[in-house]
Amino acid sequence: MQDLPSDRDALQALLDFHVEAGVDLALDETPHNRFAEPKPERTQAKATAQPAPSKASPASSAPSPRALPKAAASAPEEVAGMAREQARHAQSLEELEAILAGFDGCALKFSAKNLAFADGNPEGRVMLVGEAPGADEDRIGKPFMGRSGQLLDRMLATIGLDRTQVYVANIVPWRPPGNRTPTPQEIAICKPFIARQIELASPEILLCLGGPAAQNLLGLKDGILRTRGRWYTYKTEDGREIRALPTLHPAYLLRQPLQKRLGWRDFQALRRALDGRD
Repeated sequence: MQDLPSDRDALQALLDFHVEAGVDLALDETPHNRFAEPKPERTQAKATAQPAPSKASPASSAPSPRALPKAAASAPEEVAGMAREQARHAQSLEELEAILAGFDGCALKFSAKNLAFADGNPEGRVMLVGEAPGADEDRIGKPFMGRSGQLLDRMLATIGLDRTQVYVANIVPWRPPGNRTPTPQEIAICKPFIARQIELASPEILLCLGGPAAQNLLGLKDGILRTRGRWYTYKTEDGREIRALPTLHPAYLLRQPLQKRLGWRDFQALRRALDGRD
């Protein structure tokens, strides 16, 4: 097995790689090379030790995985309709969070540790929306709490903002297992809730962090590198129009540091808009 790097930066990079790959749980304190371990010898005793199944013992005696509620097992179109109906009844962000916490239609709820509903100030002029929580967000129960969140905070600080002045959320409020990309069905089920969340927060400007947020909220087809830095209009269900600006997701900027210059330009455009200069 390859030795762990002794250099602190190299070790941090290795840990970051595993987190990005979805490895967030250690099964043992020390690594094991399973390929180098000898195969256990198969003895006659082991081969004959398996008792024949007894008719008196039910097949269900072994523990089974937790079954999903009926709502989560329904057709995605039916569940999305349920989500729209429930989201429509929320008259405040507090009500919406409570409704979402009791919503059993998305299977991600049953693999996640916590609901990461929102962070920041819902009275802020800017609302930032990403794609889905990661491991740190799932553990803490708030969006953008890990390294991506730290970079986002630094980017906000460069234009004189912090989380007391902005409102932060995700399209999907539960972490997908292993940090995988949410499926189109999962996004469709959760979309009515983020739409109502935007409607209730009623920000002056909507900042879409990453391609999935821009595509699902603004209906864009092109990738984020083609749409970032351009102003669009987000329309709420009650007919209001909100200025929207797609930009690069902080997680992407951590993987592609040279693209931070583009993120800087987008945040400067946001600052100009807040100052009434754009």
